[in-house]
Amino acid sequence: MKGRVTVADGALVLVDTNPIVYWLEGHPLGERFVDLFDQIDRGRVQAIVTPITLAEVLVGPLRAGNTTLATRYRRALTHGPGFSLREMDAEIATLAAQYRATMRLKLPDAIQLATAVHEGCVALVTHDRDFRAVRDIEVLGIDAR
Repeated sequence: MKGRVTVADGALVLVDTNPIVYWLEGHPLGERFVDLFDQIDRGRVQAIVTPITLAEVLVGPLRAGNTTLATRYRRALTHGPGFSLREMDAEIATLAAQYRATMRLKLPDAIQLATAVHEGCVALVTHDRDFRAVRDIEVLGIDAR
């Protein structure tokens, strides 16, 4: 998919780590996700993140010794408007194992996909090309499928 990522009002999406990091850090690739994050911020779209995403997003601020920023990011992703954290349970773990076995995804990617499918998300938003072969859910944010 080229261009900016948007989804219909009322949609539930799982947002992978890289779009969030690009957006927070002002990376040029973050530009394609600006409209989606605006929709999330306005409460028009609900976004799920996993503990994997939370941990990965916090690495940069913590590596820089900026615990205040890490706390702000954590709050935004777990209690901010439009965002919620979905914990992993046995059902998601089992589905992730199936995706890992059949699609040869890395475990973190399999957990992201399993969570999105299990929760009934309309899309998984990512910039990770490892998701190109996914057919169980719409994948938004990568150029080629």
